[in-house]
Amino acid sequence: MTKKRAGKIILLVAGLVILTGLLLPQATVIPVSAATSRDWNAKTFWFEPWGRSGVHKGIDIFARKGTPVIAATNGLVVFRGEIPMGGKVVAVLGPKWRLHYYAHLDSFDGKAGVLVAKGEGVGAVGDTGNAAGTPPHLHYSVFTILPYPWRWDGATQGWKKMFILDPGRVLGASRGSGV
Repeated sequence: MTKKRAGKIILLVAGLVILTGLLLPQATVIPVSAATSRDWNAKTFWFEPWGRSGVHKGIDIFARKGTPVIAATNGLVVFRGEIPMGGKVVAVLGPKWRLHYYAHLDSFDGKAGVLVAKGEGVGAVGDTGNAAGTPPHLHYSVFTILPYPWRWDGATQGWKKMFILDPGRVLGASRGSGV
């Protein structure tokens, strides 16, 4: 088999794995090693006022600095880097075209463009970005590119809520069985 043919086969298999993973039902785990739903306050999702961002668009899972952060679901790492508010962040595109956002990391594993399995390490809990000086935690958000227009509540930034899911519900840790 030629290198060119082998490369095409690898790309085809990788594409099928990604497509299958994005279309299959989402199964999740809490993205901080050994954490439970008691390690965050479910009422902080969409809490207002919340600093410069206005509304808190995720949950903060508190743990010791350096505690492993794991992928909440299977997916493709689409970004790994640093941004001003999030500090060290990793973004994973998972099933149902949902972007799982892990922020304030002390360190991150892997690189963009790689597949991660649910439970695989993506970094470590920290206090980078605008979390400097606060207790170490993982800021975890889930964004969708497929909006939920029936979630419009007319409140401040209400239109944004169409694209941002309650991570506690996605994890199955709040009321309901997930979104």
